[in-house]
Amino acid sequence: MVFYSPGRTSLYPEDPPNKGIRYHFLGGGDEVGNVGCVFEDKFGNKSLLDYGLTPTDPPRYPNESPRVQNAIITHSHIDHIGMVPWLCGNYNSIIHATPLTAQISRLVWNDCYKVSRIEGYPLTWDKRDIDISLDNWVTHKYDKKWEMESWECSLKKAGHIPGAAMLSVKTDSHKLLFTGDFDSRDSPLTSGAKPEKCDSLFIEGTYGGKYHIDKQENIKSFVENIVKVTDRGGTVLIPAFANGRTQDIVMTLHKYLPELDVHVDGMGKAIAKIQMENPEELRDVEELKEAWKWCRRVSSKSDKKKALDSDCIVSTSGMMDGGPSIWYLNRLRHDTNNSIILTGYQAPGSGGDMLLNEGRVNIWGNKTRIPLDVEQLSFSTHAGHKEIVEFVEKCDPENVVIYHSDSKSARPMLHSELTSLGFNVNSPKNGNSYIIN
Repeated sequence: MVFYSPGRTSLYPEDPPNKGIRYHFLGGGDEVGNVGCVFEDKFGNKSLLDYGLTPTDPPRYPNESPRVQNAIITHSHIDHIGMVPWLCGNYNSIIHATPLTAQISRLVWNDCYKVSRIEGYPLTWDKRDIDISLDNWVTHKYDKKWEMESWECSLKKAGHIPGAAMLSVKTDSHKLLFTGDFDSRDSPLTSGAKPEKCDSLFIEGTYGGKYHIDKQENIKSFVENIVKVTDRGGTVLIPAFANGRTQDIVMTLHKYLPELDVHVDGMGKAIAKIQMENPEELRDVEELKEAWKWCRRVSSKSDKKKALDSDCIVSTSGMMDGGPSIWYLNRLRHDTNNSIILTGYQAPGSGGDMLLNEGRVNIWGNKTRIPLDVEQLSFSTHAGHKEIVEFVEKCDPENVVIYHSDSKSARPMLHSELTSLGFNVNSPKNGNSYIIN
């Protein structure tokens, strides 16, 4: 069990810094996910950027946050928002984000709570804390300035998923930009992030050292794999994250393979509905609407059975750790004409990771052999190494802080290249405090 004692077990320093801006990662500093960063000036103005958890097996949690009046949430993925109910339940913190992030939060928190009950992993909050959190949202549109403490803040489009934002902060002495998860490339759903001049840039480095394959090459592989399977009479199961990936995949299928019979299941259906109610967040809301009308949404047991005879099934969970994708896999695995296409990162210990490395998946407590063809393609909406470096150069900061990155693989290559370009680079560790003068 994870035990926090609010206000008593936080390791964050009690007194403000003597000068400059202090930043302190509770999580997500030298790891991917689990994000939480406290930043504070010499006057005691203090805020928290994101507060998430990583639903691995077992889950990873950030260190306990100190009491904060304000928290800014960059987007609605669980590794950035998963601990917010604890924050609001214990400190009644005000939480800031875009309207779409706030609207999706209820779905994300309820799903996290449900999965924790099914999987038997501990949570530090309960449903009462969700209700408090929903009342504590203060939303901001992109590029609209607001005052927080004595700082001037604004949110900028991050390009990662609809609703994702970078945080720009002006203090009396500094101009800070926190990217959150970002991508400078356009995706089917949303347009990419734009660089902004700042003196200190906090940038995610998830894909440091990795270069994305050309998008059209990736789509060509995706289409060819599906055609190969459907031509032999099989069904392609496409596990996809509910928030962003499901919609991207459906739009891609609609554009390139409109003749197929495609069924969609899982929480991605509800999120797509909310996204379409926020057209300003999307590159082309009509394109998503057309794709959504075209696909068949699964809403009953009989719909699930019909989906088994379709060409493609797009379903959560994206890492095959439960959800409808496991139900479909359990039935499709008996016919080797069927196949699986994984569309993104598979965390160590996840069902998708086990499938790739062992050819097995945990199906309702049993490690089950899966004798199907498996392909892994990248539909990532994180900036790759090339995009990260270009973004830093265009922001032209004095200081670069690399976070949300693996300390053994992604970060060293990114740190090395940015240093060689003349930037003052820091690669922080969780639990340590640093000062920007």
